[in-house]
Amino acid sequence: MACVIGYDYVVVGAGTAGSVLAARLSQDAAVRVLLIEAGSAEIEAPVRTPRAWVSLMGSSADWNDVSVTQAATGVSYPLPRGRGIGGSSSINGMVFLRGHHSSYDAWGQAGARGWGFADLLPFFRRSESTQGRDPSVRGVHGPMRVAPASRPHPVSVAGVEAAVEAGHARAADPAGGLQEGAGLHDLTIVAGRRQSAADAYLRPVLCRSNLDVVTDAFVHRLRMVGDRCVGVCYSLGGEEVTVDCSGEVVLAAGAIGSPHLLMLSGIGPSEHLRDVGVDVVVDLPGVGANFQDHPQTSIVYSAAAPIPVSRNNHGEASVLWRSELTGWPDLQALFVTLPYHSPALHGPAEGYSIAVSLMTPRSRGWVRLASREPDVAPLVNPNYLRDSRDVEALVLGLQRAREIGEARALSAWRGSEVLPGPGLRDASALRKHVHESLTTYFHYAGTCRIGSDEEAVVDDHLRVHAVHGLRVADASVMPSIVSANTNAAVLAIAERAADLMSQNPPYGSQRRLPHPQRPPFRVIR
Repeated sequence: MACVIGYDYVVVGAGTAGSVLAARLSQDAAVRVLLIEAGSAEIEAPVRTPRAWVSLMGSSADWNDVSVTQAATGVSYPLPRGRGIGGSSSINGMVFLRGHHSSYDAWGQAGARGWGFADLLPFFRRSESTQGRDPSVRGVHGPMRVAPASRPHPVSVAGVEAAVEAGHARAADPAGGLQEGAGLHDLTIVAGRRQSAADAYLRPVLCRSNLDVVTDAFVHRLRMVGDRCVGVCYSLGGEEVTVDCSGEVVLAAGAIGSPHLLMLSGIGPSEHLRDVGVDVVVDLPGVGANFQDHPQTSIVYSAAAPIPVSRNNHGEASVLWRSELTGWPDLQALFVTLPYHSPALHGPAEGYSIAVSLMTPRSRGWVRLASREPDVAPLVNPNYLRDSRDVEALVLGLQRAREIGEARALSAWRGSEVLPGPGLRDASALRKHVHESLTTYFHYAGTCRIGSDEEAVVDDHLRVHAVHGLRVADASVMPSIVSANTNAAVLAIAERAADLMSQNPPYGSQRRLPHPQRPPFRVIR
């Protein structure tokens, strides 16, 4: 067993949040930071090519999780999430949207003090660089260079016009968080190539002598002494490595990975931990609960004319609106420039889609241990469509999306509706189609939520309740999922976490420690 000593901060997971945390925390030359990633530092060729992102699902850049069989549909769903430097920002669809401000204001109403939209706005702005937008709302100097497609796909342009024709507002800045309606949203594509969080934050600072990054290293437990986290243990190349941390360990492993590691370490619902043979360190019943994702279905059209090959990500435009079921924006339609649907259904060889997603699902699921052995994947139950209100909302979404799809602005591209099919008009038929066509938007959130009640996992400074020296800073801390693709929100959460940690270090005045023994095998420089 190798022992690595002397780090002030240890960050677990080099995805979106971990890349931000490692870069920001290591700005202080007086502290030493270790970033540990289970996946590879190597980049698969399709990662760089925006239109190839769909091929990354199920690849070595994906953890390849699968849900338990869902009660509402009888189906088990793949749950893609990024494994490797950049995490899910290296395999996602590159859509950059904050979500409507009401999403974040709901967090404060749920007990997450200081996490409203106005509180997060400085950190949204810090994370991004945009041009031609309101600088009081949008960032101009941040690491992530984001913008709408410079040469948008003609189907995307027609889709926006069709949405306006169908009565939706035109959004001048869909990514700003203040508008509803249709528009070309921002993308994390720069000069025709994907820009991951690692590209923007991490790779430019790998030269720092106080930052070590270890890849292909699987963290299998937190090191606990009483109620204090004092480091981690990980395996690499058949060897177990123990890391001591004098400051704080920060989990940035996502809404599946972070609760999994907490439970493996004895932090979670005590009855469940005992059932799988894990010694209980802290009884936190909310760990792994409150799992949320955006359920998705789609309308698929055959093409009346050849669809041009996408220069970007196949999804350059979207519509956000509120149904009559809620008082806030709860539905999103994404224009997809290829037939995008459940693999269980048959679509056209060539065509385009309007993917409909419920942004405010009522269904809640969970993450649980399948075994006390760390290399056994956790059980994940998203509970898709378990709350019937989610089905009704998606039916309304399909109906509104169909109005957009039948608008004159799309007539040059529209062949015929293949899915659900022109004959499926009544609500009962559409309910059946929602169950049969369901896909995941893979925007997992909520499993280590912020709050002060008994089910909360972290406080408003992201410190794990009843544990010293341990925080969580990723999508798992969201009390409720935001009304958009989650990448922009995770960047802001991580930016704020780094700010909180820098202002309030856990060990009083920062001090320079002896240089640690270098982690073995894979230190990136």
